[in-house]
Amino acid sequence: MNIVLWVVQGLLAVLFLVAGAMKIFAYDRMKAMAAQRNPGGELPMSRGLPRFVGITEVAGATGLVLPWGTGLLPLLTPLAAVGLAVIMVGAVVKTMRNDSVAFPVATLVACLVVIFGRGL
Repeated sequence: MNIVLWVVQGLLAVLFLVAGAMKIFAYDRMKAMAAQRNPGGELPMSRGLPRFVGITEVAGATGLVLPWGTGLLPLLTPLAAVGLAVIMVGAVVKTMRNDSVAFPVATLVACLVVIFGRGL
């Protein structure tokens, strides 16, 4: 079970690290991609919200791996997964309006696996 949890934590960490970095460093590119998907539409949020979400995703990705891996404050790993699960609930709600919710729901379930697998 420990190996499965490490694989899930590693995949989630990579996913959230990349997604968070995109929100922090490539906002203009993300905005252009959204405009291509929805011509004439505007990205319905300011630059501050994606940057905040990106920073929390990068922090959460770090929290999924480092505390449990180093043995320093391992309680932070399931707490990081809780924070990322909250973000994913918001992603599911936002995605329900326009797109398929399969990926956000799968990511939310993976966060829940880490939360309960690591003892919260």
